[in-house]
Order: sequence, then C-alpha cells, then structure tokens
Amino acid sequence: MKHIILLSALMVYALLGYTQKTKIRITTTEGEIELVLYDKTPQHRDNMIKLIKDKFYDSTLFHRVIPGFMIQGGDPDSKTAKAGQRLGAGDIGYRVPAEINDEYYHHRGALAAARDNNPEKASSGCQFYIVTGKKYTDAELDNIAQRSGRTLTPAQREVYKTEGGAAFLDGNYTVFGTVTKGMDIAEKIANVARDGADRPEKDIRMTSVRIIKKKKFLFF
Repeated sequence: MKHIILLSALMVYALLGYTQKTKIRITTTEGEIELVLYDKTPQHRDNMIKLIKDKFYDSTLFHRVIPGFMIQGGDPDSKTAKAGQRLGAGDIGYRVPAEINDEYYHHRGALAAARDNNPEKASSGCQFYIVTGKKYTDAELDNIAQRSGRTLTPAQREVYKTEGGAAFLDGNYTVFGTVTKGMDIAEKIANVARDGADRPEKDIRMTSVRIIKKKKFLFF
C-alpha cells in the first residue's frame, strides 16, 4: 500500500508540471533552471510572461538564499546593487491578486510569489522564490495542519516526506509554477556563502530569463 501511495504522489508531482503550456528558462551565473507556469494561476502566469518579454529579470540577482528553504529573486533594485546593500524592498508599482489553489503547494521545486504582509495576500508584482525545502515527518505535517486548519492529500503528504518542501507556507503565498530541470542549480545557489541578511556574498545573477519556444516537427 505504501508503494502505491508513493507512486501516486510522484505521478501527481510530475503531472503538475508537464501538463502546462508555458515553459521558461532562467539562466544564472551558476547554471540554468527550467520551469513551467501553471495555467490555473493565469494572472501570475501572464504577469511573469509580460515581465520576461520585457526582459525585466535580466541582470537581477537571487538576493536572498536560505539552505533547506528557498532562493528568492526579482528585486529590480538588485540590478545595480552594491556589495552588502540590503535588498528585498524593490517593486514594480503593483501587486498581483492572490491565486492560492490547494492543488498547488510548496513542494521541493515549487515556484511561488513573494509578498508583503498585506491582508489580501496579494503577491509582489515581480519578486518570486523557488523552494528547495526540507523533508517532513508525519508528526511535523500533523502539527502544521493543526495550526493552519489545512488538510494535505495523502499524495501531497508523501511528496513532503520523500521529496521535501516548505509546508508551513501553504495557503499564504501563491504557488504558480514548478521546476522541471535544474534543481541541482537551485540547491547550489541555496547553499552559497551568505551575509547576515541572507544575501549571497558573491552575486548570483540571472543573466537572462526567457520563454522556451516549442519545437516544430516536420512530417514527411
């Protein structure tokens, strides 16, 4: 029975990514990360597509990294930031309404929108994070569920126990995509040396963020 649940969890984890239409590639100074954007979070998807087409993210930093948790980027102030400068307050002048969906959760590799403490849980118009996370025990997940009042499906629980994530964030931030390739790069970034504000001591820059165009096949 346990093997069946595990297989089901991994199938759910995979299908979340591979049934979506929009794929993007973040090229960093440490390597490439590929992701898909979820169609059921259309405002976040379309906002990121617009910013990518405007080349907004090019030259921004992953300015906050925490091992066993996540890497965060997209602050426009980071493009020209000096060494040691505090980052994270930069924005684009608007928020994106929350699109919190229980189907999408903070598993390892989840792409989610950062936000301030606004009561509507609306997202930053530009800042995002990628979850690297930690593995959970059943007892830890039970405690989180009790505090939050949220219920995880058996498949989601299995992913948190076997793959990891950041379960305590569920229901508070919009998850709008997932990594499909390059989690080793995300992990590498999460574990670089950092200062007291969790900014990498050496700049980790997004040299480009692009939409991955579909390949065209010729039939004869």
